[in-house]
Amino acid sequence: MIRTRIIHLPSLFILAIAIAGTSFAQPVSEPVDDEANAIIREQGLENSKVMNYLSWMTDVFGGRLTGSPQIDRATEWALGAMEEMGLTDVHKEAWGPFGRGWTVDSFSLVANSEHGSFPVMAYPKAWSPGTDGHVQGEVVNVQAESIEDLEQYRGKLAGKIVLLGGIREVEEPFEAIAERRDAANLLQLANMATPEARRYDRARRQRRLLQRAISSFVIGQNPLVILDRGSKGDYGTIFVSGASVPAPPPDPDAGFMASFFRGPRAYDVSAPETAPQFTLAVEHYNRIMRMLDLGIAVTMDVMLSVEWNSDDPMEYNIFGEIPGTDPEIGDEVVMLGAHFDSWHAGTGAVDNAAGSAVMMEAMRILKAVYAAGGEGPRRTIRIGLWTGEEQGLLGSSAYVSDHFAESPGRFQPPTALKPEHDKLSAYYNYDNGTGRIRGVYMQGNAAVAPIFRAWLRPFKDLGAATLTINNTGGTDHLSFDGVGLPGFQFIQDEIAYSPKNHHSNMDVYDHAIAEDLMQSATIVASFVYHTAQRDEMIPRKPLPRPTTVAPSTGSR
Repeated sequence: MIRTRIIHLPSLFILAIAIAGTSFAQPVSEPVDDEANAIIREQGLENSKVMNYLSWMTDVFGGRLTGSPQIDRATEWALGAMEEMGLTDVHKEAWGPFGRGWTVDSFSLVANSEHGSFPVMAYPKAWSPGTDGHVQGEVVNVQAESIEDLEQYRGKLAGKIVLLGGIREVEEPFEAIAERRDAANLLQLANMATPEARRYDRARRQRRLLQRAISSFVIGQNPLVILDRGSKGDYGTIFVSGASVPAPPPDPDAGFMASFFRGPRAYDVSAPETAPQFTLAVEHYNRIMRMLDLGIAVTMDVMLSVEWNSDDPMEYNIFGEIPGTDPEIGDEVVMLGAHFDSWHAGTGAVDNAAGSAVMMEAMRILKAVYAAGGEGPRRTIRIGLWTGEEQGLLGSSAYVSDHFAESPGRFQPPTALKPEHDKLSAYYNYDNGTGRIRGVYMQGNAAVAPIFRAWLRPFKDLGAATLTINNTGGTDHLSFDGVGLPGFQFIQDEIAYSPKNHHSNMDVYDHAIAEDLMQSATIVASFVYHTAQRDEMIPRKPLPRPTTVAPSTGSR
């Protein structure tokens, strides 16, 4: 048994909670089941299995890249774990087609000059092709501030090992890398105004499009290998994502997002040929760059062996249920979920095995609560673990499209609602690292404030008390919110999510905080329990309903 630590909140933080509690003042008597919460706390804080679930996902199966054999193996384990805890209708649902599976067998990089050799720390980018055994080439550097700057490199990169970009200066970390949200930060969240639609500034658009143009140009010059050093990371922390492939030019008649998401991806079965690609530790990248600047010729020996699998281009989400028992509302559903996939350099621990483990643990806790009460939930409780999140919320978007609403594309309002749309009370998501829950992003839905405030009140001693009308982006709750369903992401402590863990080789089990994940699973279980038991469904934001109601086309 893992001991829990009682957190004594400083008076300033308590003051912030008191102020935050006035932000959405509405008289309401929302019932809270203290007996159920007592069982939930006992199970979640004294009998937790969350770290066991996390270890299986990360230590045993490792990085769970969508399309890889690792995620297939992890999926079968998750299905078995859900059956073992007594969930019903445990199954996986196909979505796609996604594309090719990819795994790394082995790789190595060594830099050479007349003054000696040294190994280079790096990771291959996902869906990068392998090399033809060990290859060697001259190292050259490509830097461009405009598309016109690329012309100087035309015809000069074939057979070369290309460093893409200049030196990135590294600053020493004089302040702590990890942090928890303090009273001022939580108060700022609580007092935020209703969020406006997100806008991309012109400079950022141009930078991203230029980066794509540079990558496409370099790939087209037939280099031997392409190396970059990422925009962040130091002390051996390397942030790695997917390989680049030649992209079509931007469509001037399309919006930025539509233009940016056009074109093939490296995982597509029909993706165009590209060069082997790695992301280097910034310190090693910078060393090679400085040697080149000193006029010292550098070559590199590179080897990358990968395996491809195109047998099944479909991918799968994972589901299990605790069936509803109320004859009037038992067919209504409360959902909780997290994304199951990850990138490949680490083991996907805080992004997002942590979320998957928390949600599986919440389901285990809920099974114990209902077993103690001798009956099931009023509404059906369903867990969903998503794949393809790292490639753009693909798995959850496909599920929402299959079951709830049709939409012409990402960020587009629904054109047709399906019968199940009326049956979902709420969806709760967990995907901001290992940090404990501090409250809820209400996603612009002010009507839920008095409900959520009542449900948070029993957990003030665990540091969860803040509500913000604001939204957080980039997680699977957006797939639900985008079609008018109540979808919520919890406010979490940031810890070292952005500077160290998110998509990096240091996203591993050792950086998950057991007490935080136990606290989170406890609060999630309570929220889901009360959503399942309340007389009414969770209030929704206004959404113009389409005139067409499409039949359900889900695989269930």
